[in-house]
Amino acid sequence: MAAKQTTAEKLADLRERLDKAQDPGSERSRKRRDEAGRTTPRQRINELLDEGSFVETGSLGKTPGDPDAIYSDGVVTGYGRISGRPVCIYAHDKTVYGGSVGVTFGKKVTEVMDMAIKIGCPVIGIQDSGGARIQDAVTSLAMYSEIARRQLPLSGRSPQISIMMGKSAGGAVYAPVTTDFVIAVDEEAEMYVTGPNVIREVTGEDITSAELGGARQQELNGNVSAVVPSEEDAFDMVRDLLDHLPLTCFDESPEFAAPSDAEVAEDEDLNAFMPDDTNAGYDMMDLLTQLGDDADIIEIQENFAPNMITAFGRIDGKTVGFVANNPMHLAGCIDADAADKGARFIRICDAYNIPLVFVVDTPGYLPGVEQEKVGLIHRGAKFAFAVVEATVPKVSLIVRKAYGGAYAVMGSKNLTGDINLAWPTAQIAVMGAAAAVVMIAGKQLDAAETPEQREMTKKMFMDFYDETMTAPYVAAERGYLDAMIQPNQSRLALRQALRQLATKQENDLPKKHTIAPM
Repeated sequence: MAAKQTTAEKLADLRERLDKAQDPGSERSRKRRDEAGRTTPRQRINELLDEGSFVETGSLGKTPGDPDAIYSDGVVTGYGRISGRPVCIYAHDKTVYGGSVGVTFGKKVTEVMDMAIKIGCPVIGIQDSGGARIQDAVTSLAMYSEIARRQLPLSGRSPQISIMMGKSAGGAVYAPVTTDFVIAVDEEAEMYVTGPNVIREVTGEDITSAELGGARQQELNGNVSAVVPSEEDAFDMVRDLLDHLPLTCFDESPEFAAPSDAEVAEDEDLNAFMPDDTNAGYDMMDLLTQLGDDADIIEIQENFAPNMITAFGRIDGKTVGFVANNPMHLAGCIDADAADKGARFIRICDAYNIPLVFVVDTPGYLPGVEQEKVGLIHRGAKFAFAVVEATVPKVSLIVRKAYGGAYAVMGSKNLTGDINLAWPTAQIAVMGAAAAVVMIAGKQLDAAETPEQREMTKKMFMDFYDETMTAPYVAAERGYLDAMIQPNQSRLALRQALRQLATKQENDLPKKHTIAPM
C-alpha cells in the first residue's frame, strides 16, 4: 500500500501536472512547431488578451480511458479580457493530437461557449485543427455537433470571431464559417472540406493546399472576413472589431470621443470631392473616411465583391455599418457576390443594433448571362430581404448614380429606409440616360439621315432625360428624399439623422421566423 501523500507532496504533484500541461505535446511536435516559427496556443491567447487577464480552464483534461493520454487534449480554453471587457476563448494545440477534435476537447470548448451564453460575452476561437480525431470515431463527430449546437444560441446574441492560424480541414472548417467574422493569417491559414491528397486520390486532380484553400483563395471565395499578414495583425483586428461591437445584442457598442458639431459642420473638402465626369471613378473608401469621425474604418471582405464596400466606422462617437457602392469596380454595379456580401453584413449590423449608413453610387444590378447563371435573381432578392428585415436605423446618402432596383435596395425610403439624403450630384432614375434614350427615342435615332444628326438627336434626348428624369430634384419634389444637402454638410446631417433615429423601435407581425431567399 502506497504511503499517504502529505499536503506538501500533493501541492508538488499539482505543480508538476500543471507544468506538464503548459506545453504537453511530444518533443518532436514541439520541435517542428518551433522550427516553423509558430507560437504556442497559450502564447497566442496571452498576446491577444489584456496582460495577466487569461484564466485557463480544463488544463488537466485528458481523453478518458487512455493511460497515455496527453493533458489539454489538443485545445486550450478559458476566459479573460480585451480592453477591459470579458471574452471567452479557445485555441487549438497542433502539437497534441494534431489539434483534432476528441471528446475532452469538445467538452472543454462547449463549456466556454456555455459560459459565454450565460454571462453574455464574445467567443474567440483560434483555429489550427486537423479535423475529427479518427481514433475517437463517432464520439468526435458528436463533439462537432455539440459545438455547432451552441453556435446557434450565440449567433446574433454575442459576437463570435474565428482566427485562422493554420489548417482547418473536414468538419473543423464548418465551425469558423458559422461565426460572425473569420480572420485568416496569410500563408498560414488553410480551409477546405476535403484535402488535396484525398482529392488527388478520388478525382485525379493535382492541386496544392494553398490553391485549394489558402487564405487568399478563401478570401476570393467569400469565406473569410479579412486576410492579414501576421498573427499580430490578426490580434489587432480582433481588438478593433470588439471596440466596434457590443458584448451582446442587448448592450450598446463602446462609445468613443468624437469631434464637436462645430468641427464637422462644414467640411469644405467634400464640396470638391465628386468628379465632374459622371463616369469617372473615385475612392469610395476615402469618402467613407471623410464622412466618419476618423480614419478608423474596418473593411469587411475587402477583396470579395470589391464593387460593394461593407465596413464599420464611427459617426458621432458611435459605431455604424457602412454599405457603399464602389465605382472603381464594375462601376459600382451590384452583382450576385456583392448582394451576398451586403446581405450578410446588414444582418450582422441589425443583430448587434448597429445603425446602417448607405452611401449610394450605382448604375444598377449587373446584367449578363453569367450573372443569371450564378443566381442573381435570388441572391439579389436576399440583399433586398436583409434591408427590409433590418430594424436598426437606416440612413442613405446618394452621392451620384442611383438607378433601377439598385436604387431601391440601397436604403431607399420605399424599402424601409428611414432618412434619405442626396447631394446635388445625385442621379436617380430607372436607368441612365445612355440606356434610356435607346428605348425612349429609338425611332427618332433610326430616322436620322447622318451619323452627325443621330448624335445630335441622341444628345438632345439625353439632356432632356437628365433634366426631367434623373435630376435629384424630381425625387425631392415627389417626397422620396428627405433633404438635398451640399456635400460639406454631410457629416453634420448624418449625425443629426442618427441622433433622431436613436430611439427607433419596430415591431414585426407575430410569426416563427421569416423565410429568406437562399
